[in-house]
Amino acid sequence: MTIKTGIHHGVATIEIARPEKKNALTIAMYQAMADALRAAAQDSTVRATLITGQPGVFTSGNDLEDFMQRPPQGADSPVAQFMRALLEIDKPVVAAVTGAAIGIGTTMLLHCDFVYVSDEARLATPFVSLGLVPEYASSLLMPALMGHRRAAEKLLLGEPFGAEAAVECGLANAVLPAAEVLNHARRVAERFNALPPGAVRDTKQLMRRATREAALQTMQIEGEIFGRRLRSPEAMEAFQAFFQKRKPDFSKF
Repeated sequence: MTIKTGIHHGVATIEIARPEKKNALTIAMYQAMADALRAAAQDSTVRATLITGQPGVFTSGNDLEDFMQRPPQGADSPVAQFMRALLEIDKPVVAAVTGAAIGIGTTMLLHCDFVYVSDEARLATPFVSLGLVPEYASSLLMPALMGHRRAAEKLLLGEPFGAEAAVECGLANAVLPAAEVLNHARRVAERFNALPPGAVRDTKQLMRRATREAALQTMQIEGEIFGRRLRSPEAMEAFQAFFQKRKPDFSKF
């Protein structure tokens, strides 16, 4: 299994477990995460959801080989299902991030309610360097969260950033030693066992109300442009360079 799930003490855990591929996400993994989030949303015994990876890696983003063979198409694609499920779940979502969080590994954190990162965490959104554009409403949410100029460093230049910067720009709650991140995140998730679930759900919906529709609209626009960019000569050059383990040459474009 590459996605492990379970429920313990009111917390539904989604564990990305493909360390031999740096937790790169396949279409099947997106489907499994979407199904797990929807199940958690419907299960009355679940008070919160915890998303985590493996020691030293949260996720390196999309598995490019799988992604190129089966690019996401339409609102029913497993990628879109996962995005909608995480965006729409009305129970708290806590993320425990150690090591690399690349691409959607970073943008999914925008849709979590609590994010705890290890002191070794490294985040990046290198969409432009792959000839693509941001996804998961990150072109809307990142500038709103951290300001246009900081977001430009991350979305236009694709500059990686560490744990302290993630906290400073509002993407994460706190930095902890790597060995403590998961247990701390779980303790936060378990606190919702002692809180009234209806009030928690209503409060989360109120907090997300102002951005929800704008995020959905942005995701649709991003998806249309992303699909076109995926077939562009620039993206083809970037992907070929990745598989050939060389630097891409964009001078001809």
